[in-house]
Amino acid sequence: MVEVLGSTTLKLDVNGEHREVWVKPSDTLLYTLRNELGLTGAKPGCENGDCGACTVLIDGRPIKSCLILTVEAIGKQILTVEGLRDAPIQKAFVENYGFQCGYCTSGFLMVCHSLAQLHPDADDHMIEEWLQSNICRCTGYREIENAIKSTLNGNIQT
Repeated sequence: MVEVLGSTTLKLDVNGEHREVWVKPSDTLLYTLRNELGLTGAKPGCENGDCGACTVLIDGRPIKSCLILTVEAIGKQILTVEGLRDAPIQKAFVENYGFQCGYCTSGFLMVCHSLAQLHPDADDHMIEEWLQSNICRCTGYREIENAIKSTLNGNIQT
């Protein structure tokens, strides 16, 4: 790390690529992803951890990027929606209409992708618990639930 007037150069692993960024100690990961790296999939919603629109995966687990400082992500694997690269959950969202306005979609994609990776045998109760971390004001969640269920069951049309 090189420190210049309170800013620091950090090396981050984002979507499988090593990236170098200038950050202030107070910069959130959301800010860095969007403004320094140009990865705008994580959305600024409430910016206090309630809505989940800014969800990314850190070491495979969903994290609200508005609540974590960039410096806390050093040495961790960061995955954004831009890095999913045709994950089955993306196709399932399209086939099940798991989006309306789209603002929350990337956060839900990240939560559902993580759930499918960590708990491929998740039941309805676990799916409901995981989806509570994010807010959708448009779909009513049924379509999102159907998308994750079709992903877990391997029922995605190719």
